[in-house]
Formats: sequence, structure tokens, C-alpha cells
Amino acid sequence: MVRPTEPVTRTRAQRTSDSRTRILDAAVSALVEGGYSGATTLTIQARAGVSRGRLLHHFPSRDLLLVAAAQHLAVKRVQDTEDRLAELLDGTPPTDVWQRTDRVIASLWESFTEPHFWAAIELWTASRANPDIADALRPEERTLGAAIRASMSRMFGQELASRPGFPRLRDLLFTSMRGTAMTYTFDPREPATDPMVAHWQGLARVLLDGPPAGP
Repeated sequence: MVRPTEPVTRTRAQRTSDSRTRILDAAVSALVEGGYSGATTLTIQARAGVSRGRLLHHFPSRDLLLVAAAQHLAVKRVQDTEDRLAELLDGTPPTDVWQRTDRVIASLWESFTEPHFWAAIELWTASRANPDIADALRPEERTLGAAIRASMSRMFGQELASRPGFPRLRDLLFTSMRGTAMTYTFDPREPATDPMVAHWQGLARVLLDGPPAGP
């Protein structure tokens, strides 16, 4: 006789973690779709399906919630980008380090078209006139920046990441991709065919002492 499966009772910690995650996901959606002004606590509460008391228990400040939400998604997307690239490289191994470089750059650029980037843009803009957001955002961005730099080193691989020009390439790619992505707010186009991708791939070869990029 097969016994029916006994229901698994979730712990209080699990329920707390689940509701916190729902709130963070709802906050990101509200931030991306409605901007900073549209990401109100009422909107986030309704999207997350939680009580106001539960929302305030986790995040007593709206601004702290929005900063936490943006960073929550960004950290996840950094790891997802790295995992996606690893799967691609495993499925179709590159013929040399330069083909790997081209794929890394394409994957990095793709990540700048995802929701976490636009959530960050909303907060960066809001922080210009709101010192509370700036103060909350500053240490989080430093932590995220360190995670991104470490992830980029792993994606490029030890052979390239150990070259003298790599830190300069890493920082130039990050700032240039961020600036290019921001122009999509008023000039939307197909990211995969953006001519800057080829420029970044050529720049990588120059700074890492590689052969010229192909046509």
C-alpha cells in the first residue's frame, strides 16, 4: 500500500524569504515599467500580493526597497549571463581565445538590454536629486561592481584576464556599453546588430595584443 505523500510544512524562514523575493520582484517590475515615480509602495504591494504590514516589515523605506530590488535583480543577471555564456562555450567550444572574446563581448552587451539595467538607470537618475537614494545606492553599486569585475575575469578566462591590458579593457567595455545602452531610451534599435559590438571586439584585440578582428 502506497502512503499518500505527506505535505511539506514550510518553515517560517522559508515563508519570510518567499515574501521578500516576491516584493523585490514586484518592485523591479514596477520600476522598469513605471519608472521611479510609478514604483509606489501601493503598486508594489499589489503586484507582490502582500499586506502593507508585511511590506513594511521587510522594507520600512520605499527608497531602500527600490535600491534592494535593483541590486537583487542585477546580481542574479550577472550570474545568469555567466551561466549562459558557459553553456554556449560548452556546447560550441571556441577555436581560440579570440573567438571566446567575441562571444564574451556579445554576451556582455546582451545583458545591457535587460530589465536590471533599466531599473538601475531609474535609480541613478533619481539619486541626482535625492541624497537618500544616493547614500543607499553607493555601497550597493560598489559591491555590484566588484561582482561584475570578477565575473568578467571568469568569462574571459585566465589567459586573457591575466594580461596587462585586461583591467583597461574591462573598464572601457563596461562604461562604453552602459553609455551606448542609454541611447536606446530615445533611439531603439536591434542590439545584436549594433555596430559598436564590432568596435568593442576590435578594441579587445588591441588592448590584449591579439590579431586584428576579421571582417
